[in-house]
Amino acid sequence: MDLTFHDLRHEATSRLFEKGMNTAEVSAVTGHKTLQMLKRYTHLRAEDLAEKWK
Repeated sequence: MDLTFHDLRHEATSRLFEKGMNTAEVSAVTGHKTLQMLKRYTHLRAEDLAEKWK
């Protein structure tokens, strides 16, 4: 398995949002300077979002 830093960054970014952090907080942790780049690294699961709003 070829695991890279970027793979870990993708995973961590999504998990921070799932934990309830807002955009400013996540970008401060991950170091993304623009919303566009932050969105590129974020992959939220629809089922997780649905659970949040129950």
